[in-house]
Amino acid sequence: MTLVEALAAAGPVVTDGAWGTQLLARGLPPGECPDAWNLSRPEQVEEVARAYVEAGSQVILTNTFRANRLTLAGHGLAEKAEKINRAGVEISRRAAAGRARVFASMGPTGKLLMTGETTEEELHAAFAEQARALAEGGAEAILVETMSDLTEAKAALGAARETGLPVVVSMVFDSGRNKDRTMMGATPEQVARELTEAGADGVGANCGSGIASYVPVCAWLRSATHLPVWIKPNAGLPELVEGRTLWRTTPEEFAGHVPALIEAGAAFIGGCCGTTPEFVRALVRWVRR
Repeated sequence: MTLVEALAAAGPVVTDGAWGTQLLARGLPPGECPDAWNLSRPEQVEEVARAYVEAGSQVILTNTFRANRLTLAGHGLAEKAEKINRAGVEISRRAAAGRARVFASMGPTGKLLMTGETTEEELHAAFAEQARALAEGGAEAILVETMSDLTEAKAALGAARETGLPVVVSMVFDSGRNKDRTMMGATPEQVARELTEAGADGVGANCGSGIASYVPVCAWLRSATHLPVWIKPNAGLPELVEGRTLWRTTPEEFAGHVPALIEAGAAFIGGCCGTTPEFVRALVRWVRR
């Protein structure tokens, strides 16, 4: 039994909330690479991780979402990829201090295969380098997250599996008439089937347009796989008010969907953009009920 299966069997498991918006709240300038703070501002990164542990997260992620070589190159940081990833895991492990599991985050490159901006070979190489550094840093599992292109997701999955760590893959469903398809048009059932066949240890959905829309998405994912399902939605859609980004969904409104998500088959539940440690506390209260 993998760690993912073991946690799911004792679940539902509460994961963490947003990282990017939490770092912005701590002074990260818009447009700056958040992952670089693992080297330049590790104390602030550790504050985010520790806040989620103290709020009750049983699984926390790492500040390595954009720490693949292809994305870091846009910030002039490609040669620091290994250091940034190792540091990201070490920071989260310090914050967890044995109280939470550490799943390392791997996000998309931002390069499109369909337009020829990159190739599957380039993707695999970039993700393999990142995954190795995350594993060497001490990650207990890898989360490939916020993927819109199933081909890129499978490239990341294949690279991450080479480490021997369990790998969960989470896609974004925010397109189509009912906001229940990926940007490339894949359905939850298609995603679940293909990722299961490709060797994932868990499948899921994160980001998107809000938690309510992910209840049916969760059920569709669950219907097409035997694997644990990971759900981590946004706090609704952001609104720009007087130059400030606001998220209208409250922690209690968000957590109120927990029973429906559990009924739909979610094994791991957390939050994405706009969520905070208060959202995690609310999730913990609902799960304990």
